Amino acid sequence: MALMDFIKKQFIDIIQWTEDDGETMAWRFPMAEMEIQNGASLTVRESQMAVFINEGVVADIFGPGMYKLTTQTLPVLTYLKNWDKLFESPFKSDVYFFSTRQKIDRKWGTPNPVTIRDKDFGMVRLRAFGIYAFHLTDPKAFHGTLSGTLERFTSEQLEGQLRNTIVGHISDIFGESGVPFIDMAGNQEEFGRALKAKLDPMFQQYGLALDSLNVQNISLPEELQAMLDKRIGVNMMGGMQAYTQFQTAEAIPLAAQNEGGLAGIGAGLGVGLGLGQQVAGAMAGALNPLAAPQNAAPPAPTSAPVSADDVVATLEKLHGLVAKGILSQAEFNAKKAELLKKLG
Repeated sequence: MALMDFIKKQFIDIIQWTEDDGETMAWRFPMAEMEIQNGASLTVRESQMAVFINEGVVADIFGPGMYKLTTQTLPVLTYLKNWDKLFESPFKSDVYFFSTRQKIDRKWGTPNPVTIRDKDFGMVRLRAFGIYAFHLTDPKAFHGTLSGTLERFTSEQLEGQLRNTIVGHISDIFGESGVPFIDMAGNQEEFGRALKAKLDPMFQQYGLALDSLNVQNISLPEELQAMLDKRIGVNMMGGMQAYTQFQTAEAIPLAAQNEGGLAGIGAGLGVGLGLGQQVAGAMAGALNPLAAPQNAAPPAPTSAPVSADDVVATLEKLHGLVAKGILSQAEFNAKKAELLKKLG
């Protein structure tokens, strides 16, 4: 009866794994009730490693190649099972294959802005994203920390952990570097190298190697980016004074179109900036070029009337303001009547 049971048993003669996808990182060879024939063939292809595990303990590890399984090629398993060197019987052992192929074009990014302390802007929130690549180097560590006894373990099961770990180290890198956001955004390659150096030990504890990590973009949320763009625009125009003059020039035509004409310019521009007086003074000079400056000495008494040439020149200037929409027709007519009286 024992002889019949032995004859009915199925023995494994060839152990190999043909990867059927690019995501599986660990795969357990199906054993069922079968046993491995002594002298069976083990084929480990390039970008693979095979591990024999006896009762939960990692035994022999094989790199790429073809092997004949005997007590000589399975020294650790032979020791664990107390085999004699002349052992010829089939044996049972779990066999796991691990893919060492590089996993490329893996995405990482901040799902929400990360708050960091910046030397130039104080506390700011930023976003970053990029790609990374890694591969398995230590099947024993990978089996012990991640894949375990699972029949199949894929990179998709791992990516969430890796991505969150990358994002979690961004604020640390910014804090340790002391480099302002503006400079860091212009040195993304350097930032990527610093981040990779920070992450290498974490990957190693999983039995992985982080081959590359690229930062493709570092940016601020839209509302903060709009403020930064405005600040850059101010600096490009020569500072706040030049920016204020530019804003004043832009606002004059708009204010003149509002109800109240030029009277509304001071109120429209002077809120919080004190520009009302500046604009009012400038417009007073434009509307009444014949008036004496406020700080000038009183003019000498004279009875000579205003010349016709001066009046004509002033009216031409005022007419130009009407054409530009800065002066209304009624205001022009009133000023015209006032100047014509001076001719008398």
